[in-house]
Amino acid sequence: MSGFLYAKLKCTTTAERGKIIKCGKIKRYRCKIKRFKAKLKSAGAKCNCIALGYYLDDGISGTNTKKREEFNKMIEACEAGNIDMIITKSISRFARNTLDCLKYIRKLKDLNIPVFFEKESINTLDAKGEVLLTIMASLAQQESQSLSQNVKLGLQFRYQNGQVQINHNRFLGYTKDADGHLIIDPEQAEVVKRIYREYLEGLSMDKIAAGLERDGILTGAGKTRWHTSTINKILRNEKYIGDALLQKTYTTDFLSKTRVKNNGIVPQYYVEGDHEAIIPRDIYMRVQEELVRRRIVKTSANGKKRSYSCNHCFSQIVVCGECGELFRRIHWNNRGCKSIVWRCISRLEPTGQECHAKTVNETILKNVVLAAINKLLGDKPGYQEQLQQNIAAAIRSASTGKDDIDEKLMTLQQELIQKANDKERYDAVADEILRLRELKQQNAMDTASRDEQIRRINELQDFICTQPTYLTEFDEHLVKRLLKQIIVYENYLKIELKSGLSIEIEG
Repeated sequence: MSGFLYAKLKCTTTAERGKIIKCGKIKRYRCKIKRFKAKLKSAGAKCNCIALGYYLDDGISGTNTKKREEFNKMIEACEAGNIDMIITKSISRFARNTLDCLKYIRKLKDLNIPVFFEKESINTLDAKGEVLLTIMASLAQQESQSLSQNVKLGLQFRYQNGQVQINHNRFLGYTKDADGHLIIDPEQAEVVKRIYREYLEGLSMDKIAAGLERDGILTGAGKTRWHTSTINKILRNEKYIGDALLQKTYTTDFLSKTRVKNNGIVPQYYVEGDHEAIIPRDIYMRVQEELVRRRIVKTSANGKKRSYSCNHCFSQIVVCGECGELFRRIHWNNRGCKSIVWRCISRLEPTGQECHAKTVNETILKNVVLAAINKLLGDKPGYQEQLQQNIAAAIRSASTGKDDIDEKLMTLQQELIQKANDKERYDAVADEILRLRELKQQNAMDTASRDEQIRRINELQDFICTQPTYLTEFDEHLVKRLLKQIIVYENYLKIELKSGLSIEIEG
């Protein structure tokens, strides 16, 4: 009888398997294979068969068969009639999932192919083989479950102590030093900065991705194709400001190893200042605000939501003074006379309200904006005094009774570790930590919003001071920098700037 050997070499971690190759320890790896072949050939002699070949999976989990390529090849060879018998060291090497183990054993039994387990001395074609196999397979599965639980508890303990473990292989902007600490990759960090900068300049995620592809820049995974989901994850990732939110996902089942997003099922831990930041905290907060703002630009009276667009500098900033709807850019062809106009959406489609707002030619809109900026430049002292008042108002709005949230969070984190065995108290402390974390996030957002308002005021002051003459040409970039919105009324247009100033122009 001709037999084939199957084994699954055991490596404790993925990192260990990597070290075997990376550190040049191929000799030790080959010795493992040599010992395995010699041992299983002797097992073949016990059951009167000649070992003709072997199938070897290197350190792959035995809880499922999806990624065990050699195991699947062996089963296919059995189905093709090329194998008479399979010899393996133990049941845990064959499968740690009871259902999988019995499924394949019965499948091979139907093909009249026995499996011999050397450690347990079980031959599956024996009368008592399947009963013993079921018991032993269940024990192997329980061992895996216990191991999985121990790993989870170990991770939980590290998280509670703020020990961060991050996979950097596909992490754009960072790599690791010899001690395993995250360090900045200067070339990739410039790409991350570019993404944040372009998003704040008004570009959509699609346009940012297209620009990166056009310039031949690779993703963190080394791919040439950029997806908007990749840009979105980079813009939301707190690790770029040096922090780390731990346990964003968790494993639902140790057999299937399915990972799902953590929506509060298991505790999360937020570690501040874990590594060097690529993006300043105020820039990151501004991006988070912009992400929220772009999610829903406007909701009509009938409930329809208007999404963000960056196709034109006036997109989403021209607003109807009568019904409050946005204006839309339209190409008109009036008896052969072509023009571009902006018209209230309520006059173009049903929005749940009647509107009689006038249609504005794009040339007139540009001239009105130009006139507003020149009016600002024509009365520099008056507007600068108003800007100083706006700065003072922004500073006064700052909270004067700020609690020491960081200290409270540190105390509660330590208490959380002590209450691990008391579920009721543990949940109460965890809820309080969550509340304080949300309060801290809100405070950070408020501070970033206030700083952004002051920055915009200073930006406008710098523009007023450095602009020596009136503007003669329309500048789209200037519109994106300075304008918040344009409100169209019957007899005039109101230009609102991001600094808080408003200028009315007849038109």
